[in-house]
Amino acid sequence: MKKISVIGDGGWGTALAILLNSKGLDVTLWSAFPEYAQEMRSKKENVKFLKGIALPDGVKITCDTEDVSGADVTFFAVPSEHLRKVAEKFRGRKLGAIVSATKGIENGSLKRASEVLLEYFPKEEISVLSGPSISGEVAKGMPTAVVLASSGGKCEDIRPVLMTETFRVYTSQDVLGVEIGGSVKNVIAIAAGISDGMGFGTNTKAGLLTRGLAEITRLGVKMGARSETFRGLSGLGDLATTCLSRQSRNRWFGEEIGRGRKADDIKKTTEMAIEGEKTSLSVFQLSEKYSVDMPISEKVYEIIYKKADPAMAVKELMTRGAKREDYC
Repeated sequence: MKKISVIGDGGWGTALAILLNSKGLDVTLWSAFPEYAQEMRSKKENVKFLKGIALPDGVKITCDTEDVSGADVTFFAVPSEHLRKVAEKFRGRKLGAIVSATKGIENGSLKRASEVLLEYFPKEEISVLSGPSISGEVAKGMPTAVVLASSGGKCEDIRPVLMTETFRVYTSQDVLGVEIGGSVKNVIAIAAGISDGMGFGTNTKAGLLTRGLAEITRLGVKMGARSETFRGLSGLGDLATTCLSRQSRNRWFGEEIGRGRKADDIKKTTEMAIEGEKTSLSVFQLSEKYSVDMPISEKVYEIIYKKADPAMAVKELMTRGAKREDYC
């Protein structure tokens, strides 16, 4: 597997392209925006989404879908709200093994990224890449551990493509659990950011992470995932990173809300995708569909979509009826 395509010019897609190029692979990075593709080629940098990190000459940047065809492995690193539209552009192309590097749940259909991709590539076994992987840290070669999941074992063939001395890849067959963990953690990260913005401390955030993980686990298990998956890299690992990192977009989004700004106003100030914002709606609907108690996720949904007061949401969470600490 020598020819690699990465679809999506965001921070994560660009970081993957840099990582794969470092192994001497033939890497093509596809952008949906011709003008921006040209800017990246000329500046040798993704100024919008991965500022300060040089794009190596070996990464071919294109907006032509034909350039992506014929790959041995193709990574989709596209915001979940745009994944369906982008996947349509590549229907019928020879993309080789397909890996979803998208963390989100589609509004309306409530489908995970791998399920969306399967609609357009029904003959392929879609693998999923997830885990604690801040883009800038991966691009700089900082030690990172992730999980690659597939239902039929395709991930074992793809793993050697990704593995380096600083990028360690574990495998799993729990595709559902890995995707739920990687998606719902963004909602909890918004809650953690709101806590930061309101000036709360370590006690508060520790409680949010712990009870947030319980919510993620409850939903995942009810949907058919394995509970142990959520104690791994795509669950606890990714949750901790996204809730604690100053580079986390979802945590930052929540922090701005906690400081009194409105969600719609915050979104206007950034071109970066805030996956948790859209996913909070899908998670709320999934919790109702599967009758799963997810109080933190529900409050995030209410703050974003119902304009609920964050201070009142905190009070309502803290004064709920007393319960046992059942993990899931």
